Amino acid sequence: MAQDTFGVEMFIQMAISAPMAMLLIYLLMWYFFKKASLVVSPMIVAMVSVISTMGLLVITGNTVHIMSSMIPIFIMPIAVLDAIHILSDFYDRYPLYKDRKKTIQHVMKELSAPMLYTTLTTAVGFASLALTPIPPVQTFGLFVAIGVVLAWFFTITLIPAYIMLMPEEKFADFGLDHSEGDNNSPLAKMLNGMGRFTYRGAKLIILGVFVLAAVAWVGVNRIVINDNPVKWFSPDHEIRVADRALNERFAGTYMAYLTLEGAADTEDLSLYAKGLTANMQKQILAPLQEMVGDVPALLSQAEDRKELINLLSQKIEQRMELVSDDDWDSWDDALTWVGEYMAKGETFKDPEVLLYMGQLQDYLQTTGLVGKSNSLSDVVKTVHRELFMGEAAAYRIPDSRAAVAETLITYQNSHRPQDLWHFVTPDYKKTNMWLQLKSGDNRDMSALMEKVDQFFQENPAPKGITHDWFGLTYINVIWQDKMVSGMANAFIGSFIIVLLMMMFLFRSVWWGILAMIPLTFTIGMIYGIIGLIGKDYDMPVAVLSSLSLGLAVDYAIHFLARSREIRKQYPDWKTTTAAVFGEPARAITRNVIVVGIGFMPLLAAPLVPYKTVGVFISAILVLAGVATLTILPALIRLFEGLLFKKKMERT
Repeated sequence: MAQDTFGVEMFIQMAISAPMAMLLIYLLMWYFFKKASLVVSPMIVAMVSVISTMGLLVITGNTVHIMSSMIPIFIMPIAVLDAIHILSDFYDRYPLYKDRKKTIQHVMKELSAPMLYTTLTTAVGFASLALTPIPPVQTFGLFVAIGVVLAWFFTITLIPAYIMLMPEEKFADFGLDHSEGDNNSPLAKMLNGMGRFTYRGAKLIILGVFVLAAVAWVGVNRIVINDNPVKWFSPDHEIRVADRALNERFAGTYMAYLTLEGAADTEDLSLYAKGLTANMQKQILAPLQEMVGDVPALLSQAEDRKELINLLSQKIEQRMELVSDDDWDSWDDALTWVGEYMAKGETFKDPEVLLYMGQLQDYLQTTGLVGKSNSLSDVVKTVHRELFMGEAAAYRIPDSRAAVAETLITYQNSHRPQDLWHFVTPDYKKTNMWLQLKSGDNRDMSALMEKVDQFFQENPAPKGITHDWFGLTYINVIWQDKMVSGMANAFIGSFIIVLLMMMFLFRSVWWGILAMIPLTFTIGMIYGIIGLIGKDYDMPVAVLSSLSLGLAVDYAIHFLARSREIRKQYPDWKTTTAAVFGEPARAITRNVIVVGIGFMPLLAAPLVPYKTVGVFISAILVLAGVATLTILPALIRLFEGLLFKKKMERT
């Protein structure tokens, strides 16, 4: 019910939350660039990117499921990032050139390489999800990566074309006022002050980073891996209200199934036939001794034990039609003996096994995780009690196989005989125990699995019985485990690829490592906060690592690429800082503000995954931007001699 309801409401959220987010982004960009007609272009880029990606998703035969429904939410912030850099640089440079073509040529020349590499690193981050063993996550990662590349293509083509199509007179009062220098706006003043602080307080900043990293490490160690489809809804949603009410009043609404299986028949059929004939010869019943000679012929016709016994039973029944009335009883006894011999291989007709199952059920009831359980043992006990006119003392497992078989035959004579096969297979080799849980949390199901393993270790099962699990609650545990390990492998792989790309971009090992530091710090802090506030590590949180990788590196690429270029014009980092914390820092800050605040409307969604994405997209963008504008200049200040070695040697 929860999953179906989520499937319906996620479409509603796609139609409401995403446009609301885009509207807020549009208003913020309008505030920064003061030209409503101009900031329409990034909105067009985002919209076309989302429509193209989702259209491609459907055309290729993929369904819109829980993961793929979130593709637009992830593409939209990334789609406007490059556009904001272009508009920010254009806004700052246009008053100097007073010509659209010259300004846009300068902007694209300056930003083309950083935008290309930020697109590639972001695409790699999401495409790495294809390495996970979960098909929905693979689809999500691949199509977000495709959407990112499409957004880049539309940005570098549509935005310049859009600007060139606008009349020149529209830009009469457009751009940053340079009459009083670059310090004439609150944002510019704040960034200039930040630039001076990163130079003077570089050691203090790095010390703070180490302190925060230590705190984050504590939080990461407190992370609890857990998920529950019902918790995808807000606490006051009718699904959550119903879930609480039902589990307070009934045994539990979450089903888990424990299967018990007898030891496999490894004995060769011919050896089984020899054992059968030997046991027949030991019996005092003459018909059995008479039938010993027929067993080899029947063995050549049989493929397994059950068929051999059935052929032998049919042979006895044929003889019973021909024998005299005086001999008929002995032949009937022989037929009963053959049936009982076959029943010895029917594990779950054994009283000892059924008693063990009852003990396991009693133990599970004491764990506090199971509200109620049902098994073949309960069926046998209940029928046995009814055969004794409902006496309470008769609610037990009979002492013999024959008595157990009688209770099962009685049950099959009821008005619903097929219900028995919900609990046991017809050959009585495998049985199913139904467990009702009051919680659908993965951690509770995992705890139950550990309790059952513990019981089997402390109380060895008779007849070589083994156990396993199935059911939706169990599947969620396996899905979560695969997601966590898959995400970890995907992140490590993409981290290494992006690091190599950074080294190639900057033609330096040290600059490549430097570009990865804001990313590492951002991810550590985000997951540290998750652990400290007690937020469960669920599906949306796991996917956020890829988002962190792409966006945190984006800011670092723009900052470092622009810093290296500007540094060529100045003798040292101290004088370079003022220029770096001019237009480049303003573009990054505008990105942080626009996209960070722009996705707050997702907090109004009734679906928790959308709220999680909204909160953490904003947190990642803000933290990555702050880390880029503080940690990177502080490290450049401290390691200026290493990073600009050739330049300093020439100086």
